[in-house]
Amino acid sequence: MNFSLYIAKRYLRSKSSQNAVNVINFITFLVIVIGSAALFVVLSGFAGLKTFSLSFTSTFDPDLKALPATGKFFSISAAQENDLRAVNGVATYAKEIEEKVILSHREKSHIAYIKGVDANYNSVTGVDSTMIFGNWSINELQGVAGIGISRILGVTTNEFRRPMQILAPKPGKGSISQEAKPYNDIPLVISGFYGVEEALDKKYVFTQLSLAQALLEKDSSQISGINFKLDATKDPKLIRDGIQKIFGDKIVLKNRQEQNGTLHRMLNTENVATYLIFTLVLIIALFNVVGAITMMILDKQQNSKTLYNLGTTIKALRRIYFVQGVLVTSLGGLIGVVLGSLLIASQLAFGWLKITPSLAYPVEYQLQNVVIVLATIVVLGLLAAKIASSRVNQKLLA
Repeated sequence: MNFSLYIAKRYLRSKSSQNAVNVINFITFLVIVIGSAALFVVLSGFAGLKTFSLSFTSTFDPDLKALPATGKFFSISAAQENDLRAVNGVATYAKEIEEKVILSHREKSHIAYIKGVDANYNSVTGVDSTMIFGNWSINELQGVAGIGISRILGVTTNEFRRPMQILAPKPGKGSISQEAKPYNDIPLVISGFYGVEEALDKKYVFTQLSLAQALLEKDSSQISGINFKLDATKDPKLIRDGIQKIFGDKIVLKNRQEQNGTLHRMLNTENVATYLIFTLVLIIALFNVVGAITMMILDKQQNSKTLYNLGTTIKALRRIYFVQGVLVTSLGGLIGVVLGSLLIASQLAFGWLKITPSLAYPVEYQLQNVVIVLATIVVLGLLAAKIASSRVNQKLLA
């Protein structure tokens, strides 16, 4: 193997007497460098986009959330609340009730969700940090809405004379026509607007928990979810088991990833699809390696004959060109990853590529992407070198 490596390194450094072979070798090496750099940059870009996309939901989603196993609501008693406070690992929790409603303001309407929350809600989530106008003030008269709702309804903060109306159908059975007023409604003055991303900005109006319960004709024990902030030093599984034991099969518990399962699957699918597409490009590019090694075999045919006549076996000759192909692809992949790393580092440091004038394109440097790119290049290089080196045979040396 040392003999094959020595000759392969000599062939790698030396220039051919045929200028066309030199050009082909250079282009092949350049294609490998560019391909591996492009794959690394794209994977880093998708990693940044994934983190950026999930950061939108992390402000709304708690570490752990209890949802009703069936239906929309479940009840929590005072004894169960005492038991929750005693669960080791639960830093704090917040109750909420959520339902679809109609928002109305100045002859405009919009379907959204009312989310009644208690005083602990800001301790569990970071939604108050997303305020872009006004302030987070929730009481019997005031609430907070998304900036998208403001644009749709034309509502502004502190409109005490003409507050926004929230309408919810009355629960129960029977014909709607039998009711003189088939819905409940409450006025709500908006104290501020949050801004996260377009879909969420049109979705929620935050109100006091008791106010939302009254609108939906629910008593103080009926809620639609409990948000938990967990102690990071404790075992999440033990915490889940402790909470589940209190409520039994009335609830299901979901962590942050499970709360956004669809988004996670979509982002992972996009990442895999992009990787496969760029891998296909690399496979096509590495056909150049097969061609370049084949040209090298033909160019060094007399040298191979000399080595063969001196006693070198065909297997050893094949190993020379196999090692040369592996060296070319591995070195090209390594240089490509280094160049890609420099591009990602410059984007992280200077943000030269912008999505908006104030927002740099999100990227993230991950060691796993370095391993993925190098592993892909090496595996494809091994296959390409194996195919090309098999061209050395008895007929070629005759």
